[in-house]
Amino acid sequence: MGAPKKSGGRVSEDPDELVRVPLQAILLADSFTTKFRPITLQRPKVLLPLVNVPMINYTLTWLESAGVEEVFVFCCSHSKQVRNYLEKSEWLSQPNFTVTTIESQNSVSAGDALRLIYERNVIHGDFVLISGDTVSNMSLTQALLEHKERKKKDNNAVMTMVIKWSKCNPAIHQSRLGTDELFMAIDPNTKQLLYYEDKVDHSKGTLHLDKSLLADNPSLALHHDKQDCYIDICSPEVLSLFTDNFDYQHLRRHFVKGLLVDDIMGYKIFVHEIHSDYAARIDNFRSYDTVSKDIIHRWTYPLVPDIMSFQNTATKLERQGIYRASEISQSQTAVVGPCTVIGCGTKIGNNTKISNSVIGEGCKIGSNVLIEGCYIWDNITVEDGCKLQHAIVCDGVTIKSRAVLQPGVILSFKVVVGQEFVVPQYSQVSLLQRPVEEDSDEELEYADSPSAITNKVEESDPEIVSQVSETHCSPDSELGTGGVGHIWSTYEGGHEEEWRHSVAPIPADKILEARKTLEDNLELTLDSILPPSGELKPNSIESDEDNEDSKDDSDYFEKEVEATFLRAVQENIQVDHLILEVNSLKLSYNKLTADCAGAVFYSMMKCALDTPHSSADSLMQNVKGVFTKWKKALTSYLHGDDEQIEVILKFEEMCLESTKEFAPLFTTILHHLYEEDVIGEDAIFSWEDEKKGADETDKVFVKHAQNFLTWLKEAPEEDEDD
Repeated sequence: MGAPKKSGGRVSEDPDELVRVPLQAILLADSFTTKFRPITLQRPKVLLPLVNVPMINYTLTWLESAGVEEVFVFCCSHSKQVRNYLEKSEWLSQPNFTVTTIESQNSVSAGDALRLIYERNVIHGDFVLISGDTVSNMSLTQALLEHKERKKKDNNAVMTMVIKWSKCNPAIHQSRLGTDELFMAIDPNTKQLLYYEDKVDHSKGTLHLDKSLLADNPSLALHHDKQDCYIDICSPEVLSLFTDNFDYQHLRRHFVKGLLVDDIMGYKIFVHEIHSDYAARIDNFRSYDTVSKDIIHRWTYPLVPDIMSFQNTATKLERQGIYRASEISQSQTAVVGPCTVIGCGTKIGNNTKISNSVIGEGCKIGSNVLIEGCYIWDNITVEDGCKLQHAIVCDGVTIKSRAVLQPGVILSFKVVVGQEFVVPQYSQVSLLQRPVEEDSDEELEYADSPSAITNKVEESDPEIVSQVSETHCSPDSELGTGGVGHIWSTYEGGHEEEWRHSVAPIPADKILEARKTLEDNLELTLDSILPPSGELKPNSIESDEDNEDSKDDSDYFEKEVEATFLRAVQENIQVDHLILEVNSLKLSYNKLTADCAGAVFYSMMKCALDTPHSSADSLMQNVKGVFTKWKKALTSYLHGDDEQIEVILKFEEMCLESTKEFAPLFTTILHHLYEEDVIGEDAIFSWEDEKKGADETDKVFVKHAQNFLTWLKEAPEEDEDD
């Protein structure tokens, strides 16, 4: 199946156990919300393609490789489709890995599902609880060991939640996965979870904690830089707790919060934080886009396209992150750009340009087509002259000639877009009309309600659905001449928030608006906490731990800027948009302009170094190329000599430590920065003066640049009139 090999049975078994219990997992296959309804009306979310592989395959592949031996796949909505897919796949015939489906048409929440599983009495020990829309490559060994050791000491330690560092955008209070900013209080010594809140009222700018939380816990760390991976290691008591409490429906808002405030039973939840491993859940379109890009960029290795090849379809990795399957027909004049996946049997016409996109199997793409940042599924026809930007197009869709999909568009199965029709941004289009009433995401966690529309589509044969689409075809369709489908209108108050969860990049005006609001709120907050003198008294003692935290914070900031710059390069994001994102990070980490200058410079130089080169001359050409395109991103933070000196000092540090390949080119690059008006001579001379009293080891590059410094001093000054 192309899946990674198992790491070997259950992890960390006790040597004195008389009966070996296999490691089990519960996989909730219906873990989707109404945000996905336009594209899940005919297919369960876990079967939707994630970089041309159904989501559930990523979850099952990880569970198998992590040592899980028995998986119970719980499904309610679209249960027949899930069961049929698993039966046709090879998952049911894997050695030492058992997959069993459990169906229920009456369960509408995670609580209902776990209560039913408890009644079946199929779980016999600790188990992994996960949804079928989760992608991870983490090892379970350490997390399981910690859980088992805690359980030996304290029977009330019933759950271990996996979390990961993830800094939210401070302007919009949203993670890169499109999820709300999460606040967690954790005991730094025991790793016990003490507080969990994902629905904070940011308009008030305050977070309220119960006094007892502070009084009862001498050590407490409040975080808003963590991501809930929705991977839980549970003791069997978790199932009985759901049975005893029928008001527990949602895993987080009901179960987790309920245990945190329950002083009677005393059950405890702990966290296990992963660092270099990957784990993320897809519960909106932005997370779908983010995780897809992470897979293409190979952050999820070994769960990557050239290894996750199913149905005997080989996929080959080429330069610039381009993946091609077999039997592709591509015109010589067509251009396939970086970070793109092309599925088996797809045909691409003349002068067509595709970049940062995933194209499924059996697609027919005409000539002079532009596709950028899109997810094109299987058996789709895109006629000549079309333009598609940051959209999701489901199976069987036809887009007629010169039609346009604006950013954020979702086209459901077998929709037809008419000639030259422009589908407005953030539109959601389906063959079926939008229901008058919808269930709230607050009430449902993973299952659609058994509404008449859902049941009708699920029970329908694909041929009947096709006939329905043909009967709705008319010259005056909502989608233009020859179009088939309905544009789902947005309910009152919803349109303004659609950009938050879209596959399209966040609009610059939204970031500016949110940033202005953030700055206004920050000014109000500072006015309320500053004493009349306007000065804040610093702490008299600064611990080594605080210094270490500050260092870690700076490292995280630099890594975030580097990742942001890398995405800008790969996705060809405009320089102004990159500057906005770096500004958001600056506010988030409370950094100075000089810090931004150093981080951006490092990112640019690292990009030049990572670009293939065969000699010092070709490396220098890479540097010049990066600065030609991205110089504005750096100079926007060079407001004076201090920032320019910071760049030179950063360059020295790089040449001595992380990027020693630049050391022989130090003077050449410094001269280039001077010629390009990035670094001025005043800053260079100030840097030289600072080094006069330094140790000899700190004067290496000043001596290296001595000829250049002499040339600067002896060069005649330009006349003021010139």
